[in-house]
Amino acid sequence: MAIRQIRELGDSVLEKKCKPVKEMNDSLRQLIDDMFETMYEANGVGLAAPQVGILKRLVVIDCTGEDPFVFINPEIVEADGEQTGYEGCLSLPGKSGVVTRPNHVVVKALDENMDEFTLECEELMARAVCHELDHLDGHMYVEKVDGGINGLVDNSELNRESSEEEEEA
Repeated sequence: MAIRQIRELGDSVLEKKCKPVKEMNDSLRQLIDDMFETMYEANGVGLAAPQVGILKRLVVIDCTGEDPFVFINPEIVEADGEQTGYEGCLSLPGKSGVVTRPNHVVVKALDENMDEFTLECEELMARAVCHELDHLDGHMYVEKVDGGINGLVDNSELNRESSEEEEEA
């Protein structure tokens, strides 16, 4: 396994549409392992292949640190409800912005064995699925941030506000 370089906002690879994965092979297995290691090292909950420079429809997500998912050629087949909250991205380190996403999604994908599965997701997992699948079509969350790029805040400001709220409680 290896930690890969995470591409950041402004890198043209993040603006490109990814190609479907046609078959599982050793290099794809290695990519999946590397993506998990890279995501965990960066303290993320999700990572899409284009974020490490690979234009394949592949996403890894682990919202709990104990429940990793691999999504190959994923597609959202159902979405409803609404949630609004701060969202960040490993490709835009240190920044967050308020984004509205569905609160419930159903995603259909292939797993690392190329077996099809369907997963019902809510709250953070639904947000992560929507966020990562956007990467596969060349989109980043900043396109959805309230106030656009000017609506982004430094995570240090969010952490400070959170600490002040805890002290007041």
